[in-house]
Amino acid sequence: MAGFGVPWWAHRRRRARVRVDRVIHAWPDLAEAVGLNGSRLMSAVVDTWGWRALMKLRPGQSISDVVARVPAIESALGTRPGAVRVEQDPAHAGRCTMRVVALDPHAGAIPWPGPVARSLADPMELGVFEDATPVRVPLLRRHALIGGTTDSGKSGVLNVVLGNLAACSDVVLWGIDLKGGMELRPWASCLARLATTPEEATRLLADAVAVLDARAHASSRDNSRVWEPTASAPALVIVIDEYAELADTAPAAVTHAESIARRGRAVAVDLLTATQRPTQKAMGGGALRSQMSVRVCLRVRERRDVDLILDKGMLAAGWHPHTLDAPGKFYLLADGHNQPRRARAYLVTDDDVRTTAARYADQRPELDALSQAAIDNPVSRPAEIATGPDPEQALIAALAGAPDEGLRVADLMRLIGMGRTWIYERLQAHAAAGHARQVTRGRWRA
Repeated sequence: MAGFGVPWWAHRRRRARVRVDRVIHAWPDLAEAVGLNGSRLMSAVVDTWGWRALMKLRPGQSISDVVARVPAIESALGTRPGAVRVEQDPAHAGRCTMRVVALDPHAGAIPWPGPVARSLADPMELGVFEDATPVRVPLLRRHALIGGTTDSGKSGVLNVVLGNLAACSDVVLWGIDLKGGMELRPWASCLARLATTPEEATRLLADAVAVLDARAHASSRDNSRVWEPTASAPALVIVIDEYAELADTAPAAVTHAESIARRGRAVAVDLLTATQRPTQKAMGGGALRSQMSVRVCLRVRERRDVDLILDKGMLAAGWHPHTLDAPGKFYLLADGHNQPRRARAYLVTDDDVRTTAARYADQRPELDALSQAAIDNPVSRPAEIATGPDPEQALIAALAGAPDEGLRVADLMRLIGMGRTWIYERLQAHAAAGHARQVTRGRWRA
């Protein structure tokens, strides 16, 4: 029977080639119908899932014109909705590649093959692109954001990343899950710390800032620019599930998270955040969003959410996660991944999680002595205030009760218990919002 299959497949490929040749010959008329007059389809290649062709644009046309007309192209070609992909030719602004995916290669789930990373320096493998090439992205000294609406597969992507991080011998994992630990508790045996309340989250992130400061001082003293993770001096990765909830319930924790986002990469203190609510409040403000150099965008409900998760202008550039039609399908924006290519994440089952967590639980490293001392020493860490009043509220109260001549930054540090950098950052933020002013040089009040 196998011998009869070869001619059938060969004939099928020839028929597909004939159809593509007809499209190329008919393209001048089709181009006029869709508003791309003067464009031409050059060489075309037929593959298992469809075909792709190099498109030469008329002078003055750009890939933005093609992207805007993708629905019209699909109608003209008679394909299913969402079948056409457009990618910029990196060598020429007047050319692009149009790919027609007749059969969806991601129609079914793709089983997780298990962790491939053994060090944070190794690329993490998240899934596969539509051409069957693996999706690999490095996370060392990078903050990452996973965004998507409910039931888009956000938890699945998070589990793929956690499964790889659990196998890394040079990473300490901390977790924040304000849904009572529903998402992260299955990984608890691989997490050195897990915060499930706003108070615990604030303390955890304050401790991370203390680690960051200690490492920065040590690197400055040793004249080294970056912290190289090893098993004895591991990186610290903080996983935050549902960042929008943290922003709503723990504003002081968000302040610490933004500080980590700005200063943590060089000393290997990284953030991995996920959210199902990509609102402007949760993602658009502060320093955190702008520092996320790895962004995974799953399905979103509204077109405006595309630019919130990815970046401004990405919707117009052809990134269309609002059209994704199955959990786990996503777009990746990161170094080396600047084209809008659809991918599907591996499916990590509950059994996969239990097996992986049990396998690597006894192999997890501990923080180095320098970092642990920064947490244990109540003099050097700003987290001591986490057990008392909210530092943000304490600052507001201090400014409101300041005399006419204002309070010095040193006075605010003593009253609130936070560091100079934190005080200056919050003063600038309150000044920009009109809630505080500088009376004279170095003196502030409400």
